[in-house]
Amino acid sequence: MGKLIGWIDDRFPLMKMWNEYLAEYYVPRNFNFWYFFGSLALLVLMIQIVSGIFLAMHYKPDSGLAFDSVEYIMRDVPYGWLIRYIHSTGATAFFVVIYLHMLRGLMYGSYQKPRELIWLFGMFIYLCLMAEAFMGYLLPWGQMSYWGAQVITSLFGAIPVIGDDLTLWIRGDFLVSDATLNRFFSLHVIALPLVLVFLVVAHILALHEVGSNNPDGVEIRKDKDEKGIPLDGIPFHPYYTVKDFFGVVVFLYFFSIVLFFFPDGGGYLLENANLNPSDPLMTPGHITPAWYFTPFYSILRAVPDKLLGIGAMGAAIVLLFFMPWIDRCKVRSIRYRSNVYKINLVVFTVSIVALGWLAMQHVNTKVTILSQIFTLLYFSFFIVLFITSKNEVTRPIPDRVTE
Repeated sequence: MGKLIGWIDDRFPLMKMWNEYLAEYYVPRNFNFWYFFGSLALLVLMIQIVSGIFLAMHYKPDSGLAFDSVEYIMRDVPYGWLIRYIHSTGATAFFVVIYLHMLRGLMYGSYQKPRELIWLFGMFIYLCLMAEAFMGYLLPWGQMSYWGAQVITSLFGAIPVIGDDLTLWIRGDFLVSDATLNRFFSLHVIALPLVLVFLVVAHILALHEVGSNNPDGVEIRKDKDEKGIPLDGIPFHPYYTVKDFFGVVVFLYFFSIVLFFFPDGGGYLLENANLNPSDPLMTPGHITPAWYFTPFYSILRAVPDKLLGIGAMGAAIVLLFFMPWIDRCKVRSIRYRSNVYKINLVVFTVSIVALGWLAMQHVNTKVTILSQIFTLLYFSFFIVLFITSKNEVTRPIPDRVTE
């Protein structure tokens, strides 16, 4: 085995990569529960790629055959139902993990200098993931898939001057049709996964270049021993590979419960309307996107003007890209920041959850007013943070990491 590894190492930097990214990559010794979600996101990405490959073997991207091919996968392909449910449950799990991973970044200031580029790569991953999910949402060609795509693509028509042409270009036709299905399938299985993998690699490379943050927000690379090893650092392998393996086991336990007992999530993961083939002549009574898009859909509905609503929805995502410059506080971790920041972050989190729930309700005056209130609270997070962070009164941060 040693000779084989040596032979490979002479031709490919196998051991160099192992040491650089695992065995000799020193990370803070005080990682907590919140640091599971980065590795879990990588695991779910692998699950989605593998299950997607098997689904693509039997799926037919044709408006006349797509829905029946999904039924064929569910009923006739050996374990096709399992593969399909793994993929659909994995989509939900991906966004759960990503949202918690982003929340951890906000809690511990993982976007602050020198980690701005890590955050930007992460946000591009999130944006690419949203596009990937939207493209995949159309593929079952059920009622909700069809009309959801019809509603979302029609939003581009509100853009002045180029709106109609842009909508036509995206759909490939005047309505969501076979051309739309074909191009969305191509983007979903080829183009976007390639971009996503590239961004994940860039995200990891940027992380290893500047080092991992920690719950104290203290840089461990500033205190080293005579060998250049951080005093508060431990090798990622075996310490955190074992810890992450425990996180993977717990994650797969809950993943399996949903997969085998609640694959439709009570109609929230797989909508009942999507069990019917698409019908361009029959609009569902209540059209809502997948749950992971609902906070932004609620912001769109909260604004009466269509163009302004699209602008608000876009701004809700774009503002997250600028977090490294909106937050001007020198202290990273929520542990040592003021109560103003803590309350602001809690209100922000609650507003996202509330907006997601409101988007699933039928439109009425009460729902609209609540959506507008929580939309204002969502945007107030960035305004309050920018105003208060520069002169924020914080607690003293320790010189070294704490347990």
